[in-house]
Amino acid sequence: MLTLISDDLTSLSSRNGRNAMMKLEKAKIWIEGSRPRTLPASVGPAILGGALAYGVGGFSPLKEALAVVVALFLQIGTNYANDYSDGVRGTDEKRSGPRRLVASKSATPSQVKTAAFISFGVASLFGLVLVVLSSWWLIFVGAFSILAGWYYTGGKRPYGYLGFGEVFTFIFFGLVETIFTFYVQTSRFVFDDIAAGTIEGMLVTAVLVANNLRDIPTDRASNKITLAVRLGDSRTRVFYEFLMIAPYVITAVMALSYPLVLITFVTTIPTFELIKVVRAKKVGRDLIPVLVGTSKMVLYNSLLLSAGVIASKAFLNL
Repeated sequence: MLTLISDDLTSLSSRNGRNAMMKLEKAKIWIEGSRPRTLPASVGPAILGGALAYGVGGFSPLKEALAVVVALFLQIGTNYANDYSDGVRGTDEKRSGPRRLVASKSATPSQVKTAAFISFGVASLFGLVLVVLSSWWLIFVGAFSILAGWYYTGGKRPYGYLGFGEVFTFIFFGLVETIFTFYVQTSRFVFDDIAAGTIEGMLVTAVLVANNLRDIPTDRASNKITLAVRLGDSRTRVFYEFLMIAPYVITAVMALSYPLVLITFVTTIPTFELIKVVRAKKVGRDLIPVLVGTSKMVLYNSLLLSAGVIASKAFLNL
C-alpha cells in the first residue's frame, strides 16, 4: 500500500513538474513575442522628456511614470500587432531574425491579436489617467499613436508595406513621445525638447532601419516594400549611418542650453562599432547584433542626455 501511495505521489509530482515547465516555456514564448530587445528604445524618449521637464522646473514623478508605462505598452502592442499582421499575410514565414508567434505557430493569430489589443488597452488606460491630469486634447495624440502602431502592418494598406514605416516611427515613437512627455509635465513646448525629440526619433528610426536592412531579401520576396527595399542595400546602410551620427550634431546644439549633455559623446565608440558592422556588408543573422545594439543605444543616449540635463540644472544652476 505504501508503495502504491509513493508511486502515485511520484507520478503526481512528475505531472506537476511537466505542467510547470510547459507554463514556463509558454511564458517565455510570449515574452519573446513582445520583442524585449526593442523595448529599451520605447522608454528612452519618455525618460528624456521627463529630464527636460526637470530642467525647466516642471518635473512630475507621477506623470513621468504614467508616460513611461504608456510608451512601453504602446511598443508591446505594436510588436504583437506586427506579429499578427505579418503572420496572417505570410510575410514572416521565411526570416533570418528571431521567431514570430504566428509564423512559428507558437500561438494562433487570434491569440496574438488579442495580446495586441490588451497591450493597447493598458496603454490607453494609463494614458487616460495622464489626460485627466494634464490636457483633454491629448487623447487624440494617444489615439493616433495606437492607430500608427496597428496600421504599421495592419489593415488593407499598411504604411509599413509602402515605405512609410520610418516616417511614422520617427514621428510617433521618437518626436511625439519625447515632446508630449515634456508637455504633460510643463504645459509648454521649447526648442530643446523638439531637438531632443529629433535625436530620439532618429535613433528609434535607426532601430527599424537596422531591422529592415536585415530583412530586405525576405521583405522583397513577400512584396513588403519597406523604405529599405526602396532604397536598396547600399543606400540603406548610408541612411543608417546618417541616423546614428546626426544626433551628436544636435546634441552639440543642445549643449548651448545644457553643457553637460556632451557626456553623451562617450557613446560614439559603440556607435561607430555598430556602423563598422553595417559598413562591412553583413547580412541576415549577422545584422541581429546591430539591431540589438542600436536599440540599446537609444536607451543609453536617452539616459546620458537625461543625466546631462539634470546635472546641468543641478550643478551649473541653469
